[in-house]
Amino acid sequence: MQKPLLPLLLTLMALPVLADEPRIEAVTAVQSGTEWRFNVTLSHPDTGWNHYADGWRVLDMQGNELGLRVLGHPHVQEQPFTRSLSGVAIPTGTPQVQVQARCLVDGWGDALFVVDLK
Repeated sequence: MQKPLLPLLLTLMALPVLADEPRIEAVTAVQSGTEWRFNVTLSHPDTGWNHYADGWRVLDMQGNELGLRVLGHPHVQEQPFTRSLSGVAIPTGTPQVQVQARCLVDGWGDALFVVDLK
């Protein structure tokens, strides 16, 4: 005997819809004196003011935040896009940092982009 499809469909409809997290396409880091400037290129399927990539941050390798770039608007027609953050203090002798992106709806992404500091 075949089971009705309606309960299965209702269950599937109740599951959360997970969108793609922001993707870090590229990062450059340039030192200027004791501070660094980070240029981060992101892509994300922004749909407008209710769902867009709204920031990225620089972390040390232990996960401590060193700098935060807030993105104040969606980039629906500009994908991928690059934004910069200057004045990031990196402890002397730090060989690597990580960059993590955030989405307004889904929060911080799981992916960490490792950047070698030379």
